[in-house]
Formats: sequence, C-alpha cells, structure tokens
Amino acid sequence: MRRLFQFHGGVHLKEHKKDAMTQSVQAARLPKQLVLPLQQHIGAPAEAIVAVGDKVLKGQLIARPASTISAPVHASSSGTVVAIANHPVSHPSHLDAPCIIIDTDGEERWHTDRHSITNYHELPPEKIRAHIRDAGIVGMGGAGFPAHIKLTPGDHVVDTLILNGAECEPYITCDEMLLRERALEVIVGLRIMRYALQAKRCIIGVENNKAAAFRALQEQVRNTGADFIDVIQVPTVYPTGGEKQLIQVLTGKEVPAGGLPLDIGIVCHNVGTAYAVYRAIEFAEPLISRYVTVAGSVAHARNLEVLIGTPVIDLIEECGGNRNTLSRVILGGPMMGTALHNVTAPVTKTTNCILVNSTIGDVPLPSRDKHAMPCIRCGNCATACPIDLLPQQLYWYAHAKDFDKVQDYHLFDCIECGCCDYVCPSQIPLVHYFRYAKTEIWAQQHEKALADIARERHQFREQRLEREKREKQERHKKKRAALKPAGNAANKEDEAKKAAIQAAMERAKTKRENNSIKPKNTQNLTTEQQQQISEADTRRTELNKGIINKQDVQRNPVQDSKP
Repeated sequence: MRRLFQFHGGVHLKEHKKDAMTQSVQAARLPKQLVLPLQQHIGAPAEAIVAVGDKVLKGQLIARPASTISAPVHASSSGTVVAIANHPVSHPSHLDAPCIIIDTDGEERWHTDRHSITNYHELPPEKIRAHIRDAGIVGMGGAGFPAHIKLTPGDHVVDTLILNGAECEPYITCDEMLLRERALEVIVGLRIMRYALQAKRCIIGVENNKAAAFRALQEQVRNTGADFIDVIQVPTVYPTGGEKQLIQVLTGKEVPAGGLPLDIGIVCHNVGTAYAVYRAIEFAEPLISRYVTVAGSVAHARNLEVLIGTPVIDLIEECGGNRNTLSRVILGGPMMGTALHNVTAPVTKTTNCILVNSTIGDVPLPSRDKHAMPCIRCGNCATACPIDLLPQQLYWYAHAKDFDKVQDYHLFDCIECGCCDYVCPSQIPLVHYFRYAKTEIWAQQHEKALADIARERHQFREQRLEREKREKQERHKKKRAALKPAGNAANKEDEAKKAAIQAAMERAKTKRENNSIKPKNTQNLTTEQQQQISEADTRRTELNKGIINKQDVQRNPVQDSKP
C-alpha cells in the first residue's frame, strides 16, 4: 500500500451522483445549430479563418491559435457558417463573446485531411506535442490550459505524471463514466503523454467512492503491462480533485505559492485530457466532443457525449427538462460552477456538468447573498480552507476594498473552491468577495500598466526632443566652424580697406596743410592788419612743424582778420 498524505481543511459533501450513472453514456442528439466560441481556453482567443457562407466539414479547422498560449477551434459537425458574431457564453461576467455559428446539415461528413500516428514512439516528443496542439486539446478538468504547454517540460525533469480522476464535486460523474467505459483508451492516452513529457512514472488518482472505475483501471494496467503506472485510491474529501491538493495527497509534496507543479518535477492532467490525446494520436480526431453530466431537476439525469458548441438548452430538453420552468442553470458543479444568464450558451471544451434548478439544501449554490448575515467570527472558514488561508481576514479587507492588505493575506492563492462558503453559518458569499477583489486588483494592474506605457512614451518623447535639440545645436556649431575661415578673411579685408581709407585721409590732410594757399583780398590793409597776418602765419607754421602745440594756441588765441 502506498502511503497517502493529507492537506489542510476540506469538507465532506453529499454526492448526489447515482442518478446520472444508471445508464451508459450515449451520444447526444445532433443540434440544429452549433455555437463555437473563439475562446474556450486560457490564453488568447483563436482567430477565425472561415467566412459567413462557407461550407465546413466535421473536424475542419475553423479558427487558428493567435499566440503561443492559445488553442485552435474545429467544426464539431458538417454544415454552413451562418454568422461570426457575439453570442451568450458561460462566463461570470455574463458578457457575450465572439463565436462561429454553424447550421448543421445532418450529414456528419468528416474532413478528409487527417493523419493519424501509428507508432508515436518513432517520433520525437516535440512532434507529439505539435500534434496535440493542432488537435486543439486543452485541460478538460475545468481550467482549460492548452495541453501542449503543460506537456512541454522545458529545462525541467519530470519525475511524476499524475492523472486526475478524483472528481470530487457533487453531481458530476462524467470522469467516472469515462473511466468505467474507456479505461483502456485513457491508459493509452496516459502513455502517450508520458512519452511527450519523458516522465519517469505515472499515477492515476481516483476517489475511493469510485470502485468500478478503480477496478477497470487496474485491469487495463495489468493487461497492458504498464508497470510504471500506479492506480491509487484517495479519500473522498472535497476538494481532493484540486490539482495542488491531489499532488499533496499522492506525493506529500506541496506546490510553492505562486509556483507550478513542474517546479517540483510533477505534471497533472485530467483523465478527459488523456482520452482526447488518445483520439488525436490514434485517429487524428481534434477535440470536438466530450462527456457531460446533465443532472438536477431533469426527468433523466445522465451522461452524454456532447459535440462542442451544442446549446445547453438542447441537452436539458433531451434529458427531460422544461425550458419554461427553468429558474437557474449552473455550468459546472455546485461549488465552483458558473450560473448561466442565457441557456442558449454552448457547451465548451471545459464544460463537465449542467446542473438544472438544484435546490438541495446541503450543497451551497451561487447567489446565496440574499440571506447573508453578519460574520460571527467563528473561524469555521479558516478550519475548512484547503490552502490554509484566513478567509475571514480576506473577507474583511475585500469588503473594505483594501486591496493592498488583502494581497498580504495571499488572496491569489485562493482556488475559489467554496469550502469557506459551505461552512459559513452566516451564509456570507465569501468566494464572491474574493473574486471581486481579484477582478479589481487585475483592473488596477491593467490601468497601472497602461499608465506606465503612457509615462514611458512621454519620457521617450522628451528624450527624443532633447536629442533632436542637441543634434541641431551640433549641426549649427559645425556650420559656424566651417564658415569661420571665410569670415576671418572678410574681416581682414575690411580692416585693410579702412586702413587704406584712413591713410588716404591723412595724406589729403597733410597735403592741404603743406600747400600754401595765398590769401585773398589782402590789398589796402593797414600796417597793424599786416602784422597780425604775419604773426598768424608764423604760428601756423610753427604748429605744423611742432614748435608749439595746439593748447598754447588755444590759450592765446589770435583773431584772424583775413577777409
């Protein structure tokens, strides 16, 4: 016997599973119309590659992945594309999303361009991962993460590949029915995934209330000689089916906060994902259908193999439900499911259960906040939390919109399992507050990212203008330096001209001074006048020769009486 470990908290729930397992799984009726959302996975939405009016075949690629973390979408049946538009989908926001809408023709004609792999061991692991990517396979346990990403170990060494068959939520039985009826296919899919990861060993975890599924798996492991696969029963405690909780129960290892199972050498996939991998490799079938549980207030609760894109209301009516009496429909289980605002929303790759009008008192359902009462600080929520958080503190800070403080109490470690809701005597919708706080924090981070981008753009603009200013100054400086020699020559030429003009003026002045000009009207002068003229001529001559200076002349002016 392998030793099992325990995780903190958890709750015991009534199962409500037997009604849906009285009949074997059958294919659901072909709907008249298929609605295929472009985003059925974590990551970027796929991009449509068909147009309105196009004829499509079953399994044909109709939307390609838009980025590395994305997944393609294939036509679930043959028909005609009648619209590519927004349509109601299963999302907590109740917003519509882009979908490809196909009117089926009832012929179920398959796309012929398909290539199966007869011996996957002859191909390198990356080729297997590429084939899985092209098949559009995502995690079918609810998260919807593209399977080829989780099958890429990178630089990590994978010690253990875990297949999750716990299925711990009430009402849901699609995985158990898959293990009962398709155990061999699940085992083959697990072997393919092990080869893609190059994992050393594999573990299939099944809750101990699924005896038939456990026996079917054990038999197929023995028949195939897969001694590297262990099938282990785990306690029936919610939420044992959570990835981190199942890893801890089976291996005793804890995934670090904010980390991935790959960080500790472990990868975990759902049993439905393994079955889809088998169909993709052996038969080249993309992910176009899955097992879905229809339970609750319907005449015939059962499991159906449903084409992706089938409207929810078609399945409800097929199982004896009445659209006129529907009060509430939940996609998923009662603990973590999403309430539908429109029953024409389609089944997607991550849909595992349709719960109709269930009002069982022992299972909490969404929208209980009408009867919420004040917190009495009983501490039941902290005792039940499987992540060992303090939901009461998270609630207070989320209610007060103190989003910095709520993160100090590790809000984003919360898996929204609903255990705290289930045990709360005041019926406070704790998970709703946690989701609200996460949404607000994401919105603030998005706004901050946009503000950071705007600031960086502004700073870049300022730097660019400053650089252009410096470059302009440098260009002007270089131009001035280039023009400087020519400017010096011009200055010298001007100075030479000025000097020449000055010299000419001096020569003219000297010439005027040296030339004797005979005085006019000197006839009939008196003796005194003649003497004054003689004295003036004498002084002028002495001044020109430097014998006397001008100041002496100014101190002793002589009246020149020349007419």
